[in-house]
Amino acid sequence: MNNRLLIIEDNEQNLYLMRFLLERSGFTIIGAEDGRKGIEIALSCDPLAILLDIQLPAMDGYAVAAELKKHPELDKVPIIAVTSYAMVGDREQILAAGATGYIEKPINPETFVAEIMHYLPKDRQTAGEK
Repeated sequence: MNNRLLIIEDNEQNLYLMRFLLERSGFTIIGAEDGRKGIEIALSCDPLAILLDIQLPAMDGYAVAAELKKHPELDKVPIIAVTSYAMVGDREQILAAGATGYIEKPINPETFVAEIMHYLPKDRQTAGEK
């Protein structure tokens, strides 16, 4: 069963922490350090979900989310914004761009995996399934 999550994140420490928490729960993590590479990988790896930072070099997360939504093969793939953008209206703006969900940074290591599971298809909402 597909257990691949794509994380589009340019900060190595954030990527490391998310990777550690999610791999410990049985997921396979594919990382991309910028939006363009993230889109390319998303189209080739059949991810279960995409975790997307908003503040990325060259192409911000809003543009990435909008571009991902243009591809029918990714239509059912949840896009979860994981971002430090926490001002009034930021959540609404990324959801309008195409994200399915929104998690604020800094992430809480104790609840992060459960928050991600909430956005996965119902048949995949148990951590550790492969």
